[in-house]
Amino acid sequence: MYWTEFLTVALIHLLAVASPGPDFAVVVRESVTHGRRAGTWTALGVGSAIFLHVGYSLLGIGLIVSQSIVLFNLLKWLAAAYLLYIGFKALRARPAAPGEAVLVRGLQPRSPRQAYTAGFMTNGLNPKATLFFLSLFTVVINPHTPLAVQAGYGVYLAFATAGWFCLVALLFSQARVRAGFARMGHWFDRTMGAVLVALGVKIALTEMH
Repeated sequence: MYWTEFLTVALIHLLAVASPGPDFAVVVRESVTHGRRAGTWTALGVGSAIFLHVGYSLLGIGLIVSQSIVLFNLLKWLAAAYLLYIGFKALRARPAAPGEAVLVRGLQPRSPRQAYTAGFMTNGLNPKATLFFLSLFTVVINPHTPLAVQAGYGVYLAFATAGWFCLVALLFSQARVRAGFARMGHWFDRTMGAVLVALGVKIALTEMH
């Protein structure tokens, strides 16, 4: 009965998740710099954050945030500050010492908790994600759709997001891919840092519509 609605939600989500943004940049950086394990945990962090968005959308809190300039700006500045923080850290990357193995830089210690937190924070604080899920649950999904069905959509969205970024982590943690990026050494870190800073600035300039 709700297959048409579900397929619409799935298609919109696919288009949204496939477009490069903060989540993509963070997962790629973690995967290239720290390896598949870190990249996968980052992807799981991003996927878990979807439950946060779905939860407040179902509770109607997203609507409150979208109507409150103070709350929206608070969320916006937290997200921007976090991306700027990790971006500027990456910009300060230094060249590897002479004779250092190509992939040693990729073996830096990175706990699952750190990687997971990076993914969760990046997606969870993104105000654009807030607006996306708000529009999804108020415009695309019929308000008369049973709450259990809407919750089912949310579970799908979380798992689909995690699955997509696990694939991204798998791709960018391949030995050849990592070796290619590693040859650029600190320039890769600086480039990703610049991307994250740009995304942070873009989020900071986000306005409510």
